[in-house]
Amino acid sequence: MSTGTDAHAADSHEMIRVHGARVNNLKDVSVEIPKRRLTVFTGVSGSGKSSLVFGTIAAESQRLINETYSAFVQGFMPTLARPEVDVLDGLTTAIIVDQQRLGADPRSTVGTATDANAMLRILFSRLAVPHIGPPGAYAFNVASVQASGAIKVEKGARRAEKVTFSRTGGMCPRCEGRGAVTDIDLTQLYDDSKSLREGALTIPGYSVDGWYGRIYTGCGFFDPDKPIARFTKRELHDLLHKEPTKIKVEGVNLTYEGLIPKIQKSFLAKDIDSLQPHVRAFVERAVTFTVCPECEGTRLNEGARTSTIDGVSIADACAMQITDLAEWVRGLDDPSVAPLLTALGHSLDSFVEIGLGYLSLDRPSGTLSGGEAQRVKMIRHLGSSLTDVTYVFDEPTTGLHPHDIQRMNGLLLRLRDKGNTVLVVEHKPETIAIADHVVDLGPGAGTGGGAVCFEGTVEGLRASDTVTGRHLDDRAALKKSVREATGALEIRGADANNLRGIDVDIPLGVLVAVTGVAGSGKSSLVHGSVPEGEGVVSVDQGAIKGSRRSNPATYTGLLDPIRKAFAKANGVKPALFSANSEGACPTCNGAGVVYTDLAMMAGVATTCEECEGRRFQAAVLEYRLGGRDISEVLAMPVSEAEAFFAEDESRIPAAHRILTRLSDVGLGYLTLGQPLTTLSGGERQRLKLATHMAEKGGVYILDEPTAGLHLADVQQLLCLLDRLVDSGKSVIVVEHHQAVMAHADWIIDLGPGAGHDGGRVVFEGTPAELVGDRSTLTGRHLAEYVGE
Repeated sequence: MSTGTDAHAADSHEMIRVHGARVNNLKDVSVEIPKRRLTVFTGVSGSGKSSLVFGTIAAESQRLINETYSAFVQGFMPTLARPEVDVLDGLTTAIIVDQQRLGADPRSTVGTATDANAMLRILFSRLAVPHIGPPGAYAFNVASVQASGAIKVEKGARRAEKVTFSRTGGMCPRCEGRGAVTDIDLTQLYDDSKSLREGALTIPGYSVDGWYGRIYTGCGFFDPDKPIARFTKRELHDLLHKEPTKIKVEGVNLTYEGLIPKIQKSFLAKDIDSLQPHVRAFVERAVTFTVCPECEGTRLNEGARTSTIDGVSIADACAMQITDLAEWVRGLDDPSVAPLLTALGHSLDSFVEIGLGYLSLDRPSGTLSGGEAQRVKMIRHLGSSLTDVTYVFDEPTTGLHPHDIQRMNGLLLRLRDKGNTVLVVEHKPETIAIADHVVDLGPGAGTGGGAVCFEGTVEGLRASDTVTGRHLDDRAALKKSVREATGALEIRGADANNLRGIDVDIPLGVLVAVTGVAGSGKSSLVHGSVPEGEGVVSVDQGAIKGSRRSNPATYTGLLDPIRKAFAKANGVKPALFSANSEGACPTCNGAGVVYTDLAMMAGVATTCEECEGRRFQAAVLEYRLGGRDISEVLAMPVSEAEAFFAEDESRIPAAHRILTRLSDVGLGYLTLGQPLTTLSGGERQRLKLATHMAEKGGVYILDEPTAGLHLADVQQLLCLLDRLVDSGKSVIVVEHHQAVMAHADWIIDLGPGAGHDGGRVVFEGTPAELVGDRSTLTGRHLAEYVGE
């Protein structure tokens, strides 16, 4: 008989214990994380924070939960491999809220990515007049279908029964629920002064000698030697629009199809970001997107647009700013849908609470920034009654103004106070400050990181001699003097999205910071009003598309001069030095690992026995440049490769230039052959920046370049921006980080609020004037930051 004072065995599991974690660059990491507390993971970009939190703790938690389902259900779920770790215990169910961008599918909106659209559809199907059908009748993703036919029914004897089937959907038939229609500029498809045999087709991959070129010249529907300008109407129709037709070319049976349907299937059906650069450039030249004339961009057919509640259609409701929509929903009172109104109201209030009240439900989800996408994912967890759950966040303050960071901190603490374990990967000192427990990884990045430098309280971190500890209280001072503008970019009557027809002069030849709360119109002003084209280099937050085979060397174009130099030095062809081409190891096809599919179990990746993970054939590794083979070059970090390609024997100026740019943006620790899929968000954006720096631009537009950067790296970024300006460039930065604001020569502050409460210029001037003025939210936070 135990006494009441004895500790219960169930209460002894107060820690999440990790021992011997070796995922990615982690070096046998062992940590103990207190449960029901807020733990922040810090460290420079690439130090192993995500590998520990997402790749080890969250991945194992998800894998164990998936294993509780039957094998049949597991077949439909993502298969997860067991992380490389010796001991992992004390885990609880993990809810992951990461920064992966929401799908860029044209039919995905903020409303469909959350449950708000589904609830609105049910609401309209119950209350709207005239009544047009079930919830699907209000969905722009559901097409209307009617069909009839006979089915065989066995009731004693077999007999056919006639059935009709109809489904009422809300999709606009003209644009198929996309809200925009595409128009193709024919002058970009062919040169009509030439004949097909002379190479009239200007579409990538349609050269005269190529397979497509031979199909069009040999199909027999028109004379391949006649210039396209002299084609008859019939011939031009066959060239452009002919429906699929069986033909024989050079003895091969084929299906011929007109150019336009062919292009729509091969190019336009794919996400434009996933296309090769030259194909993407062609699509951007040849295809124009215009608002659908039939549905006026609402994506809905006439029935769905004309069925209303109190004069408001579902298209009107989705176009409202969410704060206004929440008001409208509160004004509805119908006992028959009371639970639905409560749930919908709660969902919309969550948007407002998390600082996204300025969005509308019809906003395409692909246009949200990484920070906005992460906050949209948080919405479903805010009012949750779950406790003793582990919530895992990846830099939840990305894209947030200092004013909004306080609100985000409040939400994280509220989740913790419900009795949950909250794990946050974060760089911002404002969020590190609220942690109950801090784990600092480092000391460096890549192979120089992967160790725990400090565990303990925020006070302990401040006193420690780690990189994060030393920089935690860093505060950039206002510049003593600012650079003088050499000219101005005049913007007049800017009205993209929520901008209120504003006039502003952006000074050139200096560092300009565009500031304001999330949703105030910064990106609309910079990306929507600064003319794209010659001399303007824009580096946005869009994700880098890349497979396991893509790496910094292939992405930056560095591999081309290296392959050519290897080929020239050894008298062989360059294709041998590509792991995706002729030089690939035949056993693993150049992947370096062999994947074994185990059906519903996680697949196993084992290092290829033939090439030992080097990815190349043994014969290719015989060829050397400067004493190194191609696999050794790809295993070099950028900093080492930079020195290597500057030496006499292995000197490649083109490669050296690219490597210098990678070092400039702080990626000196990355290895040339590291798969892009293993890079963190901050590393990917800096890789993009390094690539774009090669372009001959006079104006650089950067969208939050400090995203994912450690406090210590922000200083390096500021030096890089200074170098760009000092070399005669103009740099415009959309930014929330106070260090960048303090360092700028000129600030344009938008606001005062978000959505229709923003869209105005509330301040223009130097950082010192903004601090002295203190009339705006940004001014007050910047004054506090610089200690004025």
